[in-house]
Amino acid sequence: MRLLRSTDLALRVLMRLAVAGDTNPTTRDVAAAMDVPYTHAAKVVAELRHMGLLTARRGRGGGLSLTETGREASVGGLVRAFEGEGEVVDCDGAVGTAPCPLRSDCRLRGALRRAQEAFYASLDPLTVADLTADPTGPLLLGVPSVR
Repeated sequence: MRLLRSTDLALRVLMRLAVAGDTNPTTRDVAAAMDVPYTHAAKVVAELRHMGLLTARRGRGGGLSLTETGREASVGGLVRAFEGEGEVVDCDGAVGTAPCPLRSDCRLRGALRRAQEAFYASLDPLTVADLTADPTGPLLLGVPSVR
């Protein structure tokens, strides 16, 4: 299974903010540090803010900060939220394509669904705080910042 770029970025943004301490990087700082386009980072930051996982303040002394909810958020829940409820394979056929002829009696669809849920379940007990424990936290602090 491959994560969407937005899912990967959301997790990395939260991890970076978890070790930010008293600094409050801006969305531009985060985009530069993660080497992603500002527009992509802004979209992810907006979604994380909407979910209540971070706060964003404008102006002098503003920037991004992780909320307690963000610090304790389940990684599995975050991945589910960003990846959506879709299945690994599209047996019913996308718009303009025919459905799979095996879909009514195929065991693959169920097996892949169980594997996907096992993947999420393995991430459920992990929190953002867990992801930033040693040795990762100090490594995150070494990520260059443009501020």
